[in-house]
Amino acid sequence: MVITSTSSFQFVIRFEGLPASDDTSFLEVSGIGSEMDTIASEEGGENRFVHSMPVGVKHMPLTLKRGIATNTSTLVQWCKATLESGFTEPIETRDVTVYLLDHQGAPLRGWSFSNAFPTSWSVDPFQAEKGSIAIEKIALSYTAMTRKL
Repeated sequence: MVITSTSSFQFVIRFEGLPASDDTSFLEVSGIGSEMDTIASEEGGENRFVHSMPVGVKHMPLTLKRGIATNTSTLVQWCKATLESGFTEPIETRDVTVYLLDHQGAPLRGWSFSNAFPTSWSVDPFQAEKGSIAIEKIALSYTAMTRKL
């Protein structure tokens, strides 16, 4: 019998204009993907099928989870400026890159997200019976996604 072991995925997230530090370390990233929006179009006299016509590409929010950071975190400051400013200042967008790393820390795959900005910032429920850390979740919207590697 052959037993194989696999290591967990390692990844790193880089925000343009923010320092590459532990402040950008995350437990989970999700929402990497795109979906084609379509409309149904019926053809007169053709009853066997309905045409599906493309109208645009929709991007899922990029969702990041990590332990709750301090108020001095540059990422927290960006989220606060975007979500708590009352639209008194223009929203500052940033390009975000997610790299999937190999066991030695070298990038295997990468995705770039253009003009990203925070659209939600929440804290997972506090549960006294579980001994887990408090988690914050940040969702980002963006205009385009590009696979790099």
